[in-house]
Amino acid sequence: MNKAVIQVIDDEAQIRKLLEIALQSNDYIVQQAANAKDGMILAANHPPDMIILDLGLPDEDGHSVLKKLREWYTNPILILSVQSSEEDIVKALDNGANDYLVKPFRTGELLARIRSILRTAINEDVNPVIICNDLQIDLSARIVKKKNELVKLTATEYHLLSLFVKNEGKVLTHHYLLREVWGPGFINQSQYLRVFIAQLRKKIENDPNRPEYIVTESGIGYRFVNRE
Repeated sequence: MNKAVIQVIDDEAQIRKLLEIALQSNDYIVQQAANAKDGMILAANHPPDMIILDLGLPDEDGHSVLKKLREWYTNPILILSVQSSEEDIVKALDNGANDYLVKPFRTGELLARIRSILRTAINEDVNPVIICNDLQIDLSARIVKKKNELVKLTATEYHLLSLFVKNEGKVLTHHYLLREVWGPGFINQSQYLRVFIAQLRKKIENDPNRPEYIVTESGIGYRFVNRE
């Protein structure tokens, strides 16, 4: 039994009902709110393990709600919205969303995203060693192995890889990666990122031209996928 509590903040009754059925049938506990005010009150009084947030709420812009939640709420937030522009997706991810799924969505994909996000949240606390098929990353010892052989990474390459692993399944935007690895003054220096991503792929991917682990999200950033 999962028993993780997932809160849905969405003004569409049909969507809430669909999510309730899908989540409960997979052993999640569901709590719901139809607007921003009720959603934030519910989250504060009964903090869930994860929030599914719509951006098109009747009483407040969803981006604003996301920012307010991230002032105190540290568990995962998945955006589920009809807003599909690159600008909206990047803005939400930069403001702290763990992932973004566009409506209409496939239930199977949504459940897979939820499992990945919740698994990552648990692994951050209890599992410093991540195994992805033939790739092994020991976050506490800062050791990376592929097919049981040590992979020599530069400090920058390791920093990038550790960010990906700690955020498995989450899209990390170009600006986020540049800011975290090189600093705020480098958020527009995307060439730095392209070079180091290419170098990292050469060292950990079986085929750098067809990456399995570090997957490109076109125009937005990259996502680390555990192929275990």
